[in-house]
Amino acid sequence: MKKLIILFAMAVALLAIEQSFLEPSEAFKPSFQKSADKILINLKLGKNIYVYDDKLKVLITRPKNLELTKELNIAKPVDFHGFAVHFDKVSIEVPFSLLKSKTSSNDITIHLQYQGCSKQGLCYQPMEEDYEFSLVKSSVKKDEKQKASSKTETDTIAQTLKEGNVFLILVTFFGFGLLLALTPCIFPMIPILSSIIVSHSHHGKEMSASKGLMLSLVYVLSMSVAYTFAGVLAGLFGANLQTALQNPFVLVSFAAIFVALAFSMFGYYKIELPKSLQTKLHKTTEGKGKQGLAGIAIMGFLSALIVGPCVAPPLAGALVYIGQTGDALLGGISLFVMSLGMGVPLLLVGAGAGRFMPRPGGWMDAVSKVFGVVMLGVAIWMLERIIPAMATMLLFAILFIGSAVYLFRLKLRGNLNKVISSLLFIYGISLFVGGINGATNPLSPFSWQTSLNQLQFKKVKNTAQLDNIIKKSNKPVMLDFYADWCISCKELEHTTFKDDRVQKKLSNFILLKADVTQNSDDDKALLKRFNLFGPPGIIFWDKDGKEITNARLVGYKSPEEFLDHLNSNF
Repeated sequence: MKKLIILFAMAVALLAIEQSFLEPSEAFKPSFQKSADKILINLKLGKNIYVYDDKLKVLITRPKNLELTKELNIAKPVDFHGFAVHFDKVSIEVPFSLLKSKTSSNDITIHLQYQGCSKQGLCYQPMEEDYEFSLVKSSVKKDEKQKASSKTETDTIAQTLKEGNVFLILVTFFGFGLLLALTPCIFPMIPILSSIIVSHSHHGKEMSASKGLMLSLVYVLSMSVAYTFAGVLAGLFGANLQTALQNPFVLVSFAAIFVALAFSMFGYYKIELPKSLQTKLHKTTEGKGKQGLAGIAIMGFLSALIVGPCVAPPLAGALVYIGQTGDALLGGISLFVMSLGMGVPLLLVGAGAGRFMPRPGGWMDAVSKVFGVVMLGVAIWMLERIIPAMATMLLFAILFIGSAVYLFRLKLRGNLNKVISSLLFIYGISLFVGGINGATNPLSPFSWQTSLNQLQFKKVKNTAQLDNIIKKSNKPVMLDFYADWCISCKELEHTTFKDDRVQKKLSNFILLKADVTQNSDDDKALLKRFNLFGPPGIIFWDKDGKEITNARLVGYKSPEEFLDHLNSNF
């Protein structure tokens, strides 16, 4: 065990050394500024970073190719280990008079080339930057605006972590968590937590507001620990634990657990600890009613990893920050606080269930069966990631039709059960018909009727295929990162990409999809290339094949938000 600890410490130490190097975007920060009579180029260098004088070049690439370097006034380099280099900052002025003497065109593109290294021994690949402008127009063009604001949502959040006040950072991430609580990631956890509270209300146990809140607090804290644990691992080691758990064996196993929980709720058997262990736990906790908390904690931890794996800008930003700086402490705390914000609705469910839960009685058998059906629904929802869409639709159809028949046979007083059972039966039949005809969304069983109008995405499997398509394209390109186990990906697919306005706007794009469900080596390489820790992520290129970095999206966007984003960048 000691050897393992030593090896782990050495690995962490080596990782810390590796993370001490600056990212290229931090090591080299080029900027262009246009004034009345010149273009000022500033290349700001990070700490211990230098650029080679002979690799620093300024050219005109439009309307023709022409090098200007020797005709510009560049500060004298210094000697560093026998090489002529520049430290700190390089400023270069390009007079309009020089440009006018070289070309008669008013529309010009300046091309900056440079290459440098870190004093610690790391050398960066050659880099380049273009700047498009007009000699006669005072307003900057759209390409210039894009360069002036090239940070993505994720980059901005990562920068906030690096430069912001710690208290402000934590408050901000708690707010992010509250917003994420409104996403589909949290919804499946509500019936799970509700069923736990119901199960603790059986057999004469009283459920107070305080006890309901305590149960939900244990669940939420465990969920927060899971998100933090997975996030820190993903940031430090580049492996998304949530993604790694999205394999058929794990998903089938947990689906089976939910099926077992469902049949327990139906009353076929009881799932509980052996009497001897219950007695020991009771003595250990001195009768304070803490039995079962360990089980709730485990369920909360696993629910976060298995039920709700999705990546949104706040989570991605924290992971980028951890990966770039190695500051797992602040990044981990931020993720923990964000997870607490995500858990606020669950705390309200717990407190509300405890406050308004009537006294135990025969009515709870009916409630248990309802939650049993919900557990079966969660199991199908988990299997949806690895089974064909038709099978998912048919399983949901069987679930709703079976529930309708069972409810109808109860013969309760009044007509309410007949109305509800009829609605369930009709919906179940709709799912069956939709599944047979090719519908894939249980919430829209007749979507097969409009399937001909769906956007057509071409799948890309690796970076070489992606580069080849972009190189040959004469249209803007959009790459959508997708996975079968990603809730937000399916929300994009079934809501945003089916919007008529979005489809009309995207009709002029080459649409690509990277399906990273299997998390293969090619999938990991694609994600790593764009510094993504998981789907959904959307990358854009212009018609010339150049990535529009500030147009990058992480997480779900509604049709309106997505359309506004497209209109502002294209």
